Amino acid sequence: MKSYHCFSCQGHMNIPQKNRRQTRPFVLRRCLVLMAFICGNLAFAQQSGPMVLVDSAEEVALIEEVPITGSVISARIAKLSTEVSGIVERISIEIGDQVRTGDEILQLNSELDRLSLAAARAATESAIQELEDAKRRLNDAKVLAKRHSVSVNEIESLAAEVRIDSAGVKRFQAEQQRQAAQLKRHKLIAPFAGVISRRLVEQGEWIQPGDTVVELIATEGLRIDFRVPQSVYAKLDKTTKILISLDALPGRTFDGVIETIIPVTDPGTRTFLVRATLDDHQAKLAPGMSASAVLRLNTGTRGVVIHRDALIRYPDGRVTVWAVNQKGESATVSEQQVQTGLSFNGMVTITSGLAADTTVVVQGNEALRDGQNVIIKREE
Repeated sequence: MKSYHCFSCQGHMNIPQKNRRQTRPFVLRRCLVLMAFICGNLAFAQQSGPMVLVDSAEEVALIEEVPITGSVISARIAKLSTEVSGIVERISIEIGDQVRTGDEILQLNSELDRLSLAAARAATESAIQELEDAKRRLNDAKVLAKRHSVSVNEIESLAAEVRIDSAGVKRFQAEQQRQAAQLKRHKLIAPFAGVISRRLVEQGEWIQPGDTVVELIATEGLRIDFRVPQSVYAKLDKTTKILISLDALPGRTFDGVIETIIPVTDPGTRTFLVRATLDDHQAKLAPGMSASAVLRLNTGTRGVVIHRDALIRYPDGRVTVWAVNQKGESATVSEQQVQTGLSFNGMVTITSGLAADTTVVVQGNEALRDGQNVIIKREE
């Protein structure tokens, strides 16, 4: 064992015996003062107590929050195909390309149809010339008929020829229009604005009507489809508030609008479809994004609610709160067991054990004792 020596006791400082006797009362007085100071601070700390943040229990309209999940979907998804058969001559798009309405997607080889259109135009022009000639001869015959140089039968024959040639012009014009429409069908164009999600053909391939060439997904007017438990169907309408969160935009919540409620229950999951849109047009959506939401259903009843941080949960299942009892400038706390109900918007419904307007501790309630003094700080 180590030995510790006080040099003053060994005489190294040469303090006389008389002086040592005079020093002892002084040291004793200092020790007593220090002990009194410490005890006074402890007594003050016990009297004032810890600082706690408090809030009041309120009676409000109760809201039931129902969490749901869903996906962002496009209002229009099209598997595009050509209207005629042919060899792919040119492909103007790639997967992921944004296209506008009317943009070219694909061109089939149209050489034979261009020749057919040229022939139809020539036939139409020839028929028009024959009609003009028949009309000229009919007019000449009518002039000669006044001089009795042409018979009535000949005039009737010329008039019939004009009518026949006129019908022939219409027939050739219709054929010309058909050939032009056939030629136009060799080009596939985008029926609406969107993004190319799939491309299924390559240049040089032979395709037929009905063969999917590309898949086009509209990127405007996106909606979010949610599967909702059938138990809330009767409580739900288009005015129900829905708060939507997107996994691609963490930390942000958007106010949604219920657009459609489809009252067809899936027999496998016992759910029905709710389609919602976002009010916030700044949210950048893409088809296929995952989404979650909370439906806030009005229960039609009122109840006492407190902030969820006021609850103390024990392993044995008990739930308590620390109620504040204030008398004048002093305040003490007492633990009260409660029964809880619905939770919404950071609040918890108290079904029994606590009255409205009771002040409860919401912060600093981890190590309180019954009857302990506290310093109150109200939640702003």
